[in-house]
Amino acid sequence: MAVYNPKSLKAEEFINHEEILATLEYAEAHKNDKELIKTILEKARPKKGEMGYECRGLTHREASVLLACDDPEVIEEIYKIAEEIKLAFYGNRIVIFAPLYLSNYCVNGCVYCPYHVKNKTIPRKKLTQEEVKNEVIALQDMGHKRLAIEAGEDPVNNPIEYILDCIKTIYSIKHKNGEIRRVNVNIAATTVENYRKLKDAGIGTYILFQETYHKESYEQLHPTGPKHDYNYHTEAMDRAMEGGIDDVGLGVLFGLELYKYEFAGLLMHAEHLEAVHGVGPHTISVPRLKRADDIDPDQFDNGIDDETFAKITACIRLAVPYTGMIISTRETEEVRSKLLRLGISQVSGGSRTSVGGYAGYSNDERPHDTEQFDVSDQRSLDEVVHWLIKNGHIPSFCTACYREGRTGDRFMSLCKSGQILNCCHPNALMTLSEYLEDYASEDTKKSGYEMIKEELEKIPNPKVKGIAEDNIDAIRNANGRDFRF
Repeated sequence: MAVYNPKSLKAEEFINHEEILATLEYAEAHKNDKELIKTILEKARPKKGEMGYECRGLTHREASVLLACDDPEVIEEIYKIAEEIKLAFYGNRIVIFAPLYLSNYCVNGCVYCPYHVKNKTIPRKKLTQEEVKNEVIALQDMGHKRLAIEAGEDPVNNPIEYILDCIKTIYSIKHKNGEIRRVNVNIAATTVENYRKLKDAGIGTYILFQETYHKESYEQLHPTGPKHDYNYHTEAMDRAMEGGIDDVGLGVLFGLELYKYEFAGLLMHAEHLEAVHGVGPHTISVPRLKRADDIDPDQFDNGIDDETFAKITACIRLAVPYTGMIISTRETEEVRSKLLRLGISQVSGGSRTSVGGYAGYSNDERPHDTEQFDVSDQRSLDEVVHWLIKNGHIPSFCTACYREGRTGDRFMSLCKSGQILNCCHPNALMTLSEYLEDYASEDTKKSGYEMIKEELEKIPNPKVKGIAEDNIDAIRNANGRDFRF
């Protein structure tokens, strides 16, 4: 029997089944222990220190106790602390990105994904480099600066060379005032050598969803193909780190397995990365299973309601305070609005989950034949930007940290030192100004500049504030772009 060891490089030791079961048993036994819960909440609460806010985070066991507790007053306190943490370390900024689907060819048999190899109803498509170019121009014309590229696992149709060619194409395109400044990559688990190639290609974050941490369920959900290998998949982030990628993104697909099990496994994975590599996940995503071609989510009996989903999100924020948290257009406007207050720091906008879903289509049109999942929030990017502004969030198109080398532990030290307001905050305002000048509707532009005027006053360092004001004036007068701290 494997023994739990967060510093181990073996999947079944750092994501240990017996430890998860013991954690769930402990959480159930202590979910009404008011003194313990009070202690856990106090540990999670951000504290004001000499260098800004400090946060200790929570262990997977502590966070699991909070998740198990169903006391309404405790839940409200969890939500309150989650919002405090989000504002302390990320401010009211919300980073915006879009997915770009390159290919839906796939050799895996994942039973929850319409790209599975046995699905004969979905058209198979792979973008040529010319089509990649057209997709990127369409995304740039919307105002996007940050993409997450997606592709099925197929060594013949989607080899690493194809992915690298696509990244090169994406970075090469400068259309009008548009450019993609950061490409995050969401592709199948691969080798250290291939991760080095991705690093050399200048990727931002390497994202890989675990889908489920329950090994037996994982193997049943992935009956055929290379993804069937649970250990190889689960150990991918260690290989990525070995390959030089220090920004990695975790996530599970909630709805495949019992959510309390997944929650504990996800936090154990974050603890493992911190224990071995000295830096936890750059991002954690919280997708839920959605309807798609050949996939009916009702076939899976582990779905979670919106309230449980919100509680999971808030508890992750308490446990891993410094990580970015992502929610996609899988979720409705209503759900996304609530979760933005509970820890989410990145959202997608104007998203299409089809291969070739952007070029040639208006905001009101979207192809459905190659979608990976149904998009619940179908608003345009401008509508999403306007919505964020109206709700007090700064839409940020910033990519400065990645391009300035502030990745991995260097980003985390920036976050922990309380310098967000002197760095990320002005960067967000300057990139928002770019969007307002180049792409926004008149209503969005008016609201955006009203927000910028107010938010500039929150920059603590007078020199930084002055530079930011000058740069925004330059952007408005077409005297420059891409300013950053």
